Amino acid sequence: MPTPLTALDLPSLDYTDAALHGPRFHATMAELRAHGWLANTPLGVVVLEREAASFFLRTRSAEFPGMKIAELFAVEEGPLLEEMRRNILHLNGAQHARLRGLVNPAFTPRAVERWRPAMRAFLASVWDEVVGSDRSSACEFVGAFAKPYPSLTIATVMGAPLDDAPRLHEWSNWIQRQFDPPVLMAERARIERAVAEFYDYAGALLEARRADPGDDLISQLIAAEQDGDRLSDVELVNLVLNVLIGGVDTTQSQLAHTLRLLAERPSQWAALRADPAGLAGAAVEEALRYEPITPFTARILVEEVEYRDVTFPRDTVVLVSSFAANRDDVPDGDRFDITRDGDAAPRPLTFGAGVHYCLGANLARAELQEALTFLAERIETLALDGEPRFEGVQGVYGLAALPLRFTVADAG
Repeated sequence: MPTPLTALDLPSLDYTDAALHGPRFHATMAELRAHGWLANTPLGVVVLEREAASFFLRTRSAEFPGMKIAELFAVEEGPLLEEMRRNILHLNGAQHARLRGLVNPAFTPRAVERWRPAMRAFLASVWDEVVGSDRSSACEFVGAFAKPYPSLTIATVMGAPLDDAPRLHEWSNWIQRQFDPPVLMAERARIERAVAEFYDYAGALLEARRADPGDDLISQLIAAEQDGDRLSDVELVNLVLNVLIGGVDTTQSQLAHTLRLLAERPSQWAALRADPAGLAGAAVEEALRYEPITPFTARILVEEVEYRDVTFPRDTVVLVSSFAANRDDVPDGDRFDITRDGDAAPRPLTFGAGVHYCLGANLARAELQEALTFLAERIETLALDGEPRFEGVQGVYGLAALPLRFTVADAG
């Protein structure tokens, strides 16, 4: 007979602890994984094993708890409630399938290839501002490099003026924080304002692209059609918002963590530098696996579920830990190694799984690959120039600061 979830004696994880990051986070998760595949959290339970993680990400008995968040935090009116109702993450069934069917063609691996030249141009522009005339240089990588690069890329993808990239970054950063409960409680008004401002901006940009179409995402979405079906203006604006909040802070954070991991391991940087074109893709996959910037993905059960002889009640909140799951079925999975055999490791769950697999995963991978290739071709030695400042593991797990020092390679 199945055991009720409440009858299990489980270890606890307070993932809301502001000090849970960096080495402490790694050690805490290793202890939990050694105990088993489940742990308690203040919100519900956390799943710590790959097979179980995949099950809860894919099952139709679970949904993204966006509207539950609205209920818990009394988001009952205004632009944030509108955004939550329209967010593709919060939609399910036929409504979700319809939107994905219309927007997916814009994010296939082949479709995102056309943005790589623009990525390289932005990397060169940011590099010129960071590097001085001396071969030995230093910078705070997040502010100098990781922050502007994805903002410029998303502006181009959207068809927005490049001068608007800083505003897009700010909106993305604030709107994304709706998924961080403490910030949502403390900064609700600021998040609401960011949503309202972006809605106004995107509506005007939509009209501009309709009058003057280009080779950009908004123009593509306006023209998108499937069996005679088209996106409404409300759907268009909200899909663009989803692309924005899913494609700026996330890429910034993953790139910063990747450079941190490589700066901490000189031999790994030397390997990448010896073969940038051949190893950049593998380095991206290893960073996504080893230090995912979405270490927890939430689901809420819409019906009772029996799994592994455990009965999970309806309305149970399940935090799926990609951090833990990404270490399963990987030889020496707690070691960061960009030269490991990719065929020996399953695909990371960092971008999720199932119908809600990240829409912009291919774009993010391309941005990260281009950045690592570009930097490895230009930086001879790389090291930390102080302690990184970690942000929390709730929401997007990023770095507030990453001081680096490096030696610029000879131009020849």
